[in-house]
Amino acid sequence: MIRKLAPKKYRLYSRKKDPRSGKRRNLGTFETREAAEQHERAVQLFKRRG
Repeated sequence: MIRKLAPKKYRLYSRKKDPRSGKRRNLGTFETREAAEQHERAVQLFKRRG
């Protein structure tokens, strides 16, 4: 999940909430939405490798 922060900032959050805190885990802050989307794809690829 990508959310817009201050101007020119986007943050990638985990899809599921952390069971201990009840919040979504921060997976990085990026200058552009494209960079955040690219990192999200990399995270998903990493999660599904053997």
